[in-house]
Amino acid sequence: MTKKQAIAVDGGAVYGPYTPGVRVGNSLWLSGQIAPDAGDLQAQVAGALAKIDALLEAGGATKHDLVAVQVLLEDIGDFAAMNEVYAAWLEGVRVPPTRAAYQAAALPAGAAVEILVHAVVGSA
Repeated sequence: MTKKQAIAVDGGAVYGPYTPGVRVGNSLWLSGQIAPDAGDLQAQVAGALAKIDALLEAGGATKHDLVAVQVLLEDIGDFAAMNEVYAAWLEGVRVPPTRAAYQAAALPAGAAVEILVHAVVGSA
């Protein structure tokens, strides 16, 4: 029987009663990552993606193992600016993950963007 394993990184901030990541078998789900103190939208995107990289590594995965991504934006008008940073982050990934992006009325801690992902380890 495969058991659920909590994934976290030392010093990683959480904004409620949740686990930053959970791994079951080869699947890894990360909670939405935010970086509200990073600065403007593009800095927040980069900060959230850096947290995702760290959590994926802690769970034994990389961005090459991503199969699905959801991006929540405080303002959908920021889509192009978010996409610049996101596309650069995915450079070199042979098969980019599926993705949905949408506007949310409000995000935790005043963040402008929140990103959550699902990875399957060894799928790259």
